[in-house]
Amino acid sequence: MVAQTIKTLPRPHKISLVALSVVVFILTASMLFSADASRHATSTVLEPGVKYPVALNLEQLSASNSSVIDSGIESIESQTYRVKPGDNLAKIFKQVGLTPTDTYHVSRAGKHAKKLLKMMPGEFLNFTFDRRGKLNTLIYEFSDTETLTITRKTDDEYISQIDIAEVYTKFRFAQGEITSSFWNAAIKAGMSDNKIMELADIFGWDIDFAMEIRAGDTFNVMYEERFVNGDFIGYGDILAAEFVNQGEVFQAIRHTDGSYYAPNGRSMKKSFLRAPVNFRYISSNFTKKRFHPVTKRWKAHRGTDYAAPTGTPVVASGKGRVIKSTYDRFNGHHVFIQHGDRYVTKYLHFSKRKVKKGEIVKQGQVIGLLGSTGMSSGPHLHYEFLVDGVHRNPRTVTLPKAEPIAKSEKAAFTQLSQPRLTMLANNKRIMLASID
Repeated sequence: MVAQTIKTLPRPHKISLVALSVVVFILTASMLFSADASRHATSTVLEPGVKYPVALNLEQLSASNSSVIDSGIESIESQTYRVKPGDNLAKIFKQVGLTPTDTYHVSRAGKHAKKLLKMMPGEFLNFTFDRRGKLNTLIYEFSDTETLTITRKTDDEYISQIDIAEVYTKFRFAQGEITSSFWNAAIKAGMSDNKIMELADIFGWDIDFAMEIRAGDTFNVMYEERFVNGDFIGYGDILAAEFVNQGEVFQAIRHTDGSYYAPNGRSMKKSFLRAPVNFRYISSNFTKKRFHPVTKRWKAHRGTDYAAPTGTPVVASGKGRVIKSTYDRFNGHHVFIQHGDRYVTKYLHFSKRKVKKGEIVKQGQVIGLLGSTGMSSGPHLHYEFLVDGVHRNPRTVTLPKAEPIAKSEKAAFTQLSQPRLTMLANNKRIMLASID
C-alpha cells in the first residue's frame, strides 16, 4: 500500500523522500558506531602526581587510588614525596601543588604537627587529595613504630594524631669463642656492630677489651629482635650476657631500671673504665720497661699505649676534675684528671683537647682527640693511672666497688635474672651440642 502511494507521488517529492531516508540512515549508523567504540575504548592510565579534572569517573578513581578518611571526605588522588636535603614544609607543599595557605593550616593542626619540623632527607610524606585538589590527609612515618596523620575536618581546619604500632619482640642468642679478636668472633656469631659495642660496654668496667682479651675467651649473649606487622625493624636491648676472660666468668643481667647487674646484685658500673678508647686498636702492653721509639732508650713505661687513627675520641675513665689541660714538647696536648683524693688519670699526645683546667667531667665524656703530638712516633693515646701518687697498671688495679642494686629491688631482680640466666645456659648447651 505504502509502495503504491510512493509510486503515485510526483518525481520531485520522490527525490526528497529518498534524500531524507539517506540522512536518517547515516545518523543512525553514526550513533551505533559511537556506542560500540565507547564499549571497546582503552581505560585511562592515571599518572602519579597529576591532578585530574572532575569529569573523570570518580567512582573508579576512588576504588583504585584513594581511601575514605575519618572526616568522611573522599580522596581521589594520592601522591608520595621523598624529602630532599634543604626541604621544609613550605617547599614540599609547593612541589605537590599546595599553597602557602595550606601550609599554614596544616602547621596549625595541633601539637603533633610540630613533628613536620624535624623531617630528615630520605623520609617520605604521603598525601591524598579530593576532586578539587584540596589536601585531605598527610601521613608521615617518622619512626619504625610511630606515624603522624594530619586529617582535614573542614576546608580550613586540620587535626593531627600519632599512631603507635604494636611491637612484637622475640629473643635472639649469639655466642662464640675468640681465636683472633673479639670483634671477628662476634661478627662471625652474627652480631651487628652496635651490639658488639654494647656488649663491650656492659663488661667494660671489668675487662679491658683492647689488652686483656685472649684466644679461647668466650661470650654468650641474649638480646631482643623487634618486629612490626611481621617486619623486622631492628634489635632491642641486651637482656643477659656472659663473658669468660682468661678463665674468669663475668655475667650481667639487665634490670627494669635499664642498668646491668651481676647475679649477686652488684652493679656492672664502677668508678673507672678499664680503657678510655675503642677496644679495636692497641699498640703496646703495660710493662715495667720498654724501648722508647723516640729517645731510643729503655725506660719504665708507666702506662698503656692505645693506637688508633688520629681524631679518635678519648673519654674520661671516671668522673673527676681537670687539674691540667695544656701542651708541652714531651707530652704534646695532654689532660690530667683528679678523681677524689686518691686517684689521678693522665692522657697524653692528643691532637686536640676538649676540656679546660678546672672543668668537672663525667665518666665517658670526650676529653680530647687522639693524636701524635709531643714525643710520639705515631698516633696513639698514652694513658696512666695513679693511686696515691704511685703509677699502677690500669688493667689490673683494684677499683672502688660500685653500689649494689637497692635492697627494695633485690627480690624483683632475682625473679628476673634467674630465668634469663637459665635461658642463656640452655642455649649455650644447645649450641655446643649442635657443633659437636
